[in-house]
Amino acid sequence: MNSTTQLRVRYVETDAMGIVHHASYVAWLELGRTELLRELGMSYREWEKAGVHLAVGEVHLKYRAPSYFDDLVTVHTQVTEAARRRVGFAYRIERDGVLLAEASTVHMVTGADGKARVLPDEFLNLFKP
Repeated sequence: MNSTTQLRVRYVETDAMGIVHHASYVAWLELGRTELLRELGMSYREWEKAGVHLAVGEVHLKYRAPSYFDDLVTVHTQVTEAARRRVGFAYRIERDGVLLAEASTVHMVTGADGKARVLPDEFLNLFKP
């Protein structure tokens, strides 16, 4: 499953040099990921209400080109792994076909208490084609 999410760079996301601050990209990954889950049929809010959480275990980001205030950016998100205890995602962030960043995240399945859990079938099945 792939998802495409567009966003416009806000001024607050830039640094003193007028370039998007590196930390802003992590928030964009979250946006892409939560939109993908919504497109799969269940919003992340619904996951949380059911007591299923995806805690970030790893973030890998490789920056390729800068982005600036008011740019229209596209976040391409795909599921790379869906297992009982972890879910992985890959991302490509682009502006007008220019690759800005590539990223991946791995999320551990937990309960609201932060303790490891097993992903229920209902949720695991969302990732099946």
